[in-house]
Amino acid sequence: MFKKILIANRGEIACRVIRTARRMGIETVAVYSEADTNALHVSQADDAAFIGPSPANQSYLKMENVMEAIRRKSIDAVHPGYGFLSENAGFARALRNEGVVFIGPSVEAIESMGDKIESKKLAQAAGVSTVPGYLGVIADPKEATKIAEQIGFPVMLKAAAGGGGKGMRIVRSAKEVEQAFTSASNEAKNSFGDARVFIEKFIEKPRHIEIQILADKHGTVLCLGERECSIQRHNQKVIEEAPSPFIDEATRAKMYAESVALVRKVGYYSAGTIEYIVDQNKNFYFLEMNTRLQVEHPVTEYITGLDLVEWMIRIALGEKLPFKQEDIVLKGSAIECRVYAEDPSRGFLPSSGRLVTYQEPKTSPNVRVDTGVYAGGEVSQFYDAMISKLITYGPTRAEAIDRMHAALGEYVIAGISHNISFLEALISHPKFKEGDISTNFIAQHWPGGFSGATLDEWSKKVMLAIGAFAYLKDARRAASISGQAKGRPRQIGTRWVVGVDEEFFPIDTHETKFGMVITHNSRQINLITEWVLGSTLFQGVIDDRIINAKIHYTPGGFQIDYSGASCRVTVRTPRVAELGKFMPATELRAKPMHLTSPIAGKMVALKCNVGDKVKAGEELAIIEAMKMENVIYSEHDVTIKKIHVKNGDSLMSGQVVMDFG
Repeated sequence: MFKKILIANRGEIACRVIRTARRMGIETVAVYSEADTNALHVSQADDAAFIGPSPANQSYLKMENVMEAIRRKSIDAVHPGYGFLSENAGFARALRNEGVVFIGPSVEAIESMGDKIESKKLAQAAGVSTVPGYLGVIADPKEATKIAEQIGFPVMLKAAAGGGGKGMRIVRSAKEVEQAFTSASNEAKNSFGDARVFIEKFIEKPRHIEIQILADKHGTVLCLGERECSIQRHNQKVIEEAPSPFIDEATRAKMYAESVALVRKVGYYSAGTIEYIVDQNKNFYFLEMNTRLQVEHPVTEYITGLDLVEWMIRIALGEKLPFKQEDIVLKGSAIECRVYAEDPSRGFLPSSGRLVTYQEPKTSPNVRVDTGVYAGGEVSQFYDAMISKLITYGPTRAEAIDRMHAALGEYVIAGISHNISFLEALISHPKFKEGDISTNFIAQHWPGGFSGATLDEWSKKVMLAIGAFAYLKDARRAASISGQAKGRPRQIGTRWVVGVDEEFFPIDTHETKFGMVITHNSRQINLITEWVLGSTLFQGVIDDRIINAKIHYTPGGFQIDYSGASCRVTVRTPRVAELGKFMPATELRAKPMHLTSPIAGKMVALKCNVGDKVKAGEELAIIEAMKMENVIYSEHDVTIKKIHVKNGDSLMSGQVVMDFG
């Protein structure tokens, strides 16, 4: 067994590897940049080594710094996690030359499969079906346009050294090619140090399904089921599950056979993932092979009972896998949601800053949280925007979904924007529950972006009940305060009007020992809860259904978040509610006079000049943050009066970028 391993990564995956290594009795060494000095993975490891400034290309991607730490700490082996140097053949070769074991595949396997162009050629040679496309390196936008027109739109521009959705753009017409090519190349260079891109045909309404493989150095190759990864935005996975609700046994067997053929062709060992695009007729096409651990590996661990990190370590030691393909039985269903620091209502712009509050769901054998953050810690602008991964398991897919819905509702996060409400809306969507999904799911069901789930009758009932209970509990507290007028105790009635956004419900209330009974239109709502005033998380049971919601005090009422919806809830006496009808309506917001940066990042490209007349929906600027390029569009027709920044400038969130005339 290795005595000491270094984890050449950060965040939740570093914490994940530390857990398994500790269980195996292996000492761990973390690496960290300036921004990560107080990061969770640093405190959890047995030892740590500083590797440079905050930008990834000066620390986590700077191989010589990582190698120096390896020498300084007398390391036996290195686990690369995912991203950064995990698929860098030069890094694996440097370790081999140092006599340090790389916990992953061979240098040759990384070279052959890590390059997305060469891997497709190799897959074709192994008899694996591939997506039509051009596998040569493309020099410039002009050549890209010519190739795209030959293949036929729509096409996908993809980073040759890419992965994780970075450096990918869908292009539907010739006029989109130049911008897409430039952005994809820039992202690829920033994320992988390699700006090359290639083009392939984009298949409409596809599913993204991948096969997890595990192979040892003795010729054993196993397939550990498939993962459905079709719920994506900006070409990045949002929800993954195993097994896929779409794949039948016959299709699974075919995917297994082609995956094994490719693994044997490459001479691959360790954990790896072969990704496929699958059309509506269950025809599948090879996309790429990831020669590393995947972000979504926990769902496979749930349905197989295997610890993939442990087996990566054992395979690196030269151990033989003690089981055969027939021993791999897929049991139950597991779902993973990626909790990101981003604002779904603003085009999923990344968010960074301090986590003022961070409260996770309660974990159990069926609920798992993988994270690299903590309350009071910081989500840095320099790295990926992931806060945590929430994974739930059930004997059936429906039970895994129900557990996910409940667990998402238990998160309490403040200080930065996050996507919890969006995940709740996704999980609750009828089409998702039916398994009727594709990589177009988000664009199809939220074409104008996400601004909150649509309120159904059940959600309105939940909002109404929580609002009434919270208001009356606060009123009881106020009535009990000492020093009030003698002989005139504060009266608390039983008849109220609850407003849920712009809809109003007259109710009667009856407080009980364990909660409240609410009557509306002769129908009763039974609420049982132990909620106390001041708590953000509201947990209880309404009509025999467990509910988890977030409640925030606002002037004159509450803001309640439940199941992806966010509503303003007010509670008034019937008389005050009647008088409220005569209050003046709020005026519409005026057009902004400035563009402020919605995120902290770097100005990559200003798309306008002083004096330009820009139409609503046209580009104003491109800002890079958390390794992603974010295009900022004008919300109104404006004239550019003054520009305060230049390309290459670092921006703070809220900083004025330009003035409008």
